[in-house]
Amino acid sequence: MGNIGYRVINDFQRIESNVIEGYKGIATPVIGDVMGKMWVMNHLIKSINSPGIHVVGSALTVRTHPSDNLMVHKAMDLAKPGDIIVIDASGDTQHAILGEIMCHYARSRGIAGFVVDGAVRDRLSISNMGFPVFSKGVTPRGPYKEGPGEVNTVISCGNVPVSPGDIIVGDDDGVAVIPKADAELVLTKSNILLRQEEEIVQKIDQGQWDRRWVDQTLEAKGIEIKQKV
Repeated sequence: MGNIGYRVINDFQRIESNVIEGYKGIATPVIGDVMGKMWVMNHLIKSINSPGIHVVGSALTVRTHPSDNLMVHKAMDLAKPGDIIVIDASGDTQHAILGEIMCHYARSRGIAGFVVDGAVRDRLSISNMGFPVFSKGVTPRGPYKEGPGEVNTVISCGNVPVSPGDIIVGDDDGVAVIPKADAELVLTKSNILLRQEEEIVQKIDQGQWDRRWVDQTLEAKGIEIKQKV
């Protein structure tokens, strides 16, 4: 019998490592575009690191009370190398869900990073560490360690559903979530779009980018174009 709000699932099925590795170097805007410009987290969840961050890993999910991080500590003990711990703290920023010490411990276990729909603290120390952390805000006020919470259940983070084992990609633009059932298809489409964008840049540099599509789109929508006012 389940105990909603107090539930821990020890493990989950992860995507093959070669698929996860394939997302390294692919920017979140590309991923978002091939998923219908959806499945990207709210813009308020962003990197607290220095520019240039890019992290990819399997989502280990946590739902916690906005003022508590007991289940985050449990999640760190359950995580496998390469996992990204994704935390649903209801978007509340009154209490920090994690800080520098937890990041040091996470790094020692090979955890790839944290994504928090809530607040963190020790921003400068974490940034200097270079350990990937994405959050909605920063506050010095710490959390309690009482519960409730859940580990490895479906959560919402940044207005996007996240299931254990989904692929998380985070960079300077934000965080994208790739549902694990679609991971290979999204990777294929992302690589196609990357090649298309590289070709466009090359044409721009050569002065050969065909811009007729702009007027063609306007005309198709019935927008009148005049030569002079």
